[in-house]
Amino acid sequence: MWPWPVISSSFSVVPLDYVDVMSLLIVTGPSNAGPGERERMVEVAGRRFEQEGVGQGDVVRIDVPGRGAGEDGDGALRGELDPMVPLLQSGSLFGDAQGLFLVDAQNLQKAEREMFAELFSAADPGAVVVVMVHAGAVPKVVKDLKPETVSVKKIWERDVAKWLNDEVKSRGIRLDRGASEALIKRFGTDTASLGKALDQLEGTTARITGDYIMDRFKNRPDEGTWQVIDAIDKGDVGTSLRKLSDFLVHGHPLVYLAALESDLKKRSLATTAPDQETLRSWVGGSDRQVGRLWNKRSKVRESSLRLAQEALVRADRTIKTQPEEVHRVTLERLTVAFCRWYG
Repeated sequence: MWPWPVISSSFSVVPLDYVDVMSLLIVTGPSNAGPGERERMVEVAGRRFEQEGVGQGDVVRIDVPGRGAGEDGDGALRGELDPMVPLLQSGSLFGDAQGLFLVDAQNLQKAEREMFAELFSAADPGAVVVVMVHAGAVPKVVKDLKPETVSVKKIWERDVAKWLNDEVKSRGIRLDRGASEALIKRFGTDTASLGKALDQLEGTTARITGDYIMDRFKNRPDEGTWQVIDAIDKGDVGTSLRKLSDFLVHGHPLVYLAALESDLKKRSLATTAPDQETLRSWVGGSDRQVGRLWNKRSKVRESSLRLAQEALVRADRTIKTQPEEVHRVTLERLTVAFCRWYG
């Protein structure tokens, strides 16, 4: 439920279900969009595909890598963007409309934007439904395609209070005033995490207090550093960068580096431990965690572990000595490198 007007088309506020019939929709949001705004942007994009009759199985989603990230591809496109070429050139082999969903389109490089514009201009508008999720201002080369633009506005805490009140009532959760204030204090405008926190509170029959909220939710329930590391372990660059982006809304870069260092230390110990029992005595943790470390001890080469350690030292020095403007790109590049070394 979204009781405040967060969507506008052009320069006028429009209802949520307003979607004109066009081939290209750009869902824009604030340049510093957090998880709440991002969730809303993706939700609006999903509604477009539904209204155009494009099922989830017919949507090709591409999460555009950030600056300095992405796999090398053929020509002007990074590897992650390659799937959009045949889709825009030929559409569906069976004549049904397909969807192209570009998430974090603000990360498109100049040559990639120009390539997209060229492909889109020549595409059959009835064959492909294209939706972009774009934080910040839309570049001219894309504006020249005359897309429909729907804007998701920044969420403020005064908006969240009303949203939270409505959500609590609809779910039948009993919060005292202090609990509502504690939830907003803990999660701010991150309605994505707030919704997941409320999911965990459903079914609680007793009235929930502020102290209970502060004690239960030490960290955001959806985006701890462990989720970033889990995606890195799988070598999933796109998911790792999304998780990192959401973590940095509330988390500090040094906390992220500390989590990477702790994980790296455990991996290094796993390569030298003679058996699982010894490893358990060194690192602690549950049997499942220790077993996972042990089973993956030969997955990563020792040379990669050394490179990871050196990269961590350089990133730590950069975060502590360089301006804030370079922190994000430093962490993104480090994350991509870890994906390659671990995955």
